[in-house]
Amino acid sequence: MSTLSPRVVIVSRRSELDELLARHGTRGAAAFFLRARGRDLAEVSARHDALTAALTEVGSAIPADWRRGHVDRADLPRFLFAPEDVVIAVGQDGLVANVGKYLDGQPVIGIDPEPGHNPGVLVRHRAAAVADLLHARGGGEERTMVVARLDDGQTLHGLNEIYVGHPGHQSARYVLTGPGGDRERQSSSGVIVGTGTGATGWCAAIVRERATAPTVPGPVEPALCWFVREAWPSPTTGATQVCGRLHTGQGLELSSESERLVAFADGLESDALRLAWGQRVSVGVADRRLRLL
Repeated sequence: MSTLSPRVVIVSRRSELDELLARHGTRGAAAFFLRARGRDLAEVSARHDALTAALTEVGSAIPADWRRGHVDRADLPRFLFAPEDVVIAVGQDGLVANVGKYLDGQPVIGIDPEPGHNPGVLVRHRAAAVADLLHARGGGEERTMVVARLDDGQTLHGLNEIYVGHPGHQSARYVLTGPGGDRERQSSSGVIVGTGTGATGWCAAIVRERATAPTVPGPVEPALCWFVREAWPSPTTGATQVCGRLHTGQGLELSSESERLVAFADGLESDALRLAWGQRVSVGVADRRLRLL
């Protein structure tokens, strides 16, 4: 049995002000850049200060005898999470999804540093609640995740959705095998397989445009919804299998007929599986869940 104290890993991303200073060097140059686009540095600075204050309050709430770490969103693919970690994501809702794909049962606390600016679907708490949440640490909501598996054994998990298609969202050619075993050669701008959590994001935009869209699952329901984007019917490609639902044990398979396709999760395009011609990827309900406190 491990005698190590719990480790709290705080996850955040650079603020817009940080990115502006990295690009322009000084506040004056950043202010000039923003003014030319009808924006004000004061607004950007206020949001930066709110994030900084939330990070400071979260850090102060961690018990003195606990270990701690801090990782930037950009470094998540290279960070090693431990089984005893408690993860605190401070930022937008999407940050919880970004970190969730790298976890396997560790609890996640989502902290909203700017109430009113974020929907608060995943960052449901304020920084002041961290001490009580760390003390309790039990329970939580087990959210369904989606997984993509290449035929060479590589895997990729997502909390919101997984996209399979051309990296530039151009026409991708592949053979799609649906959950019932029906095969269809398609040319489209990609396939989206989403969870109930992702049903409020990218999938929601697709559902609004389709009268025949399937009912999206709930966040904890062990089911997924899938959509083919802009399937192109031609003498060699079809457009009859364009949406549906996947339940536990079912999968959607794509066999690449393009030189380069990718599968990425939750908008992190830099951390993607890559498919060469003839490679297959299957997408379905993941065995792991995200534990959201």
